[in-house]
Amino acid sequence: MVVEQSKGRLARRGCGLLLGLAVSGAASAAVEGNATLTTDYVWRGSSQSDGDPAAQAGVKLGSESGWYASVWGSGVSFRPDNGARSEFDVVAGWGGALGNDWALDVNLTRYLYPSSDVDLDWTELNSTLTWQQRYWLQVGVSDDALAGGHSGTYAQLGARLPLGQQWRLEGAVGHYWLDSAQGDDYLHGQLSAIWKVHGPWELRLTAHDTDGAGKRLFPGNAGSRVEFALQTAF
Repeated sequence: MVVEQSKGRLARRGCGLLLGLAVSGAASAAVEGNATLTTDYVWRGSSQSDGDPAAQAGVKLGSESGWYASVWGSGVSFRPDNGARSEFDVVAGWGGALGNDWALDVNLTRYLYPSSDVDLDWTELNSTLTWQQRYWLQVGVSDDALAGGHSGTYAQLGARLPLGQQWRLEGAVGHYWLDSAQGDDYLHGQLSAIWKVHGPWELRLTAHDTDGAGKRLFPGNAGSRVEFALQTAF
């Protein structure tokens, strides 16, 4: 119990420190926002809304130096029901170019579920390396993955293919290595077709699938599913 409490304090302090750095570095800040309506909130191959629609929105405060802080929220519903109805992701990090073709983003993300009857909050260190804005490799590590009290490492390899001015395809394959005491490692994949309707508005149709280990870990919320979303940025 003492060890778990220490981890929690360290995670909160680390997130608070990075958030402070991001805000202090945003003297000449730019504000961005986004909003989404989706038929199913799917994260790493598993539904976070029990297959139901969800409304999502976020805001990001960034500086010219690359430091940023953001908050993103979504409706959630888990099985079995643990009282969670909302998720808030508090993020602080740095992102910028590494030459003409490469870009890097490194951040600390704190996942918060304020209405849950149990403690579901956890923290993850993420990094994403992008090449030519078309291919990316994401890696996330945590010593309390999914708030399960065990370590976990997630990796995703993805690509996007523009099809003219209004259409593009995006695909990704991810693997989650979880401590054996928590659950099996699992693999998932997704393929999206995105249509830029007008200005910042986009329609996204995404097919998701997981392997058998994912279905066993998230019964009823993993496996094959389709998600349709309307999204915008401002």
